[in-house]
Amino acid sequence: MKFTQPPDYSGVLLPSVPVDVAANAAPLVRGAGDPTAASGSGLTWLSFQRTTTGPVTVAIAHPKTTVAPAEIHYHIWANGDVAAREAVMKRMPLLLGIDEAALAGWAAFDELLEATAHLLPPSVVAARRHNPGMRLMSTGQLIDELYTVVLEQKVTQRQARATWRWLADTFGQPSPAGEPAPKIAPHPESILQIQSWQWHAGWVQPFLARTLKTVASRATALERLATKPLEEISTGLLSLPGVGPWTVAETLQRTHGAADLVSVGDFHLAHHIGEALTGRRTDDAGMLELLEPWRGHRQRLVRLIYASGIRFSRFGPRLAATDFRDR
Repeated sequence: MKFTQPPDYSGVLLPSVPVDVAANAAPLVRGAGDPTAASGSGLTWLSFQRTTTGPVTVAIAHPKTTVAPAEIHYHIWANGDVAAREAVMKRMPLLLGIDEAALAGWAAFDELLEATAHLLPPSVVAARRHNPGMRLMSTGQLIDELYTVVLEQKVTQRQARATWRWLADTFGQPSPAGEPAPKIAPHPESILQIQSWQWHAGWVQPFLARTLKTVASRATALERLATKPLEEISTGLLSLPGVGPWTVAETLQRTHGAADLVSVGDFHLAHHIGEALTGRRTDDAGMLELLEPWRGHRQRLVRLIYASGIRFSRFGPRLAATDFRDR
């Protein structure tokens, strides 16, 4: 494996379970044009902006097999920042979702799945057999993830990805790994200095810009919060203006592998879960009722439903993107 800049550290993990790095990292990559993350050609790139240490880039090599335990090689660039490098090294099992607590959680879920197989479509049960390497990754990066999730509030996926690409391309930092590694997300100070006319030109609506500035202004407190228990993190995030349950769930699913958080308020999720489990669309209350037998593992089941290959209907209203840049 050849890099333009030598890594500060290279390591290897020997998990006791299969790990599908590429599939598990998919929720962390905002499309093919994401400036800060990428996955393909046997390598997943992730970048972290840390205010207490420094920026870090991680490259994770995909095992050739995802159906049996295999070595996972990784490489870290941190501009020689020992504290930043060691923080990422320590977190690698958590990042990949193979720490002791996560493994115990998946073992419990697999037992529950077997006991409740009669409540699920056969394709969902089979999806677990076909995806033994499914894990919930856990970056620990509240600030970076909040940037992307906030930009996804009440807009289309196309608009959210375009605004994130603009924000990271315009205000992000070069990776310690050099080109062509993904950029580092914008530093909180850079977010706070963006002017209103720049947000407008970047297709970021005013209420989203305000929330992003709130996140940036509390970056140090959010880094401390990220080390707390999940319930405390959730409560702390909900205290931020512009952050609600959907944003908290979407964020903590990625930053802390939150296995039971469901994205209530999502434009499509309740419909999809209803169709998968009953053949009919439902609302948020109906979705939570349907998922109740799997409490403690509801996000794991949601991921499994999406991996099952069940096709969801696309009729009904669609959220339309509003382009206000020429107004």
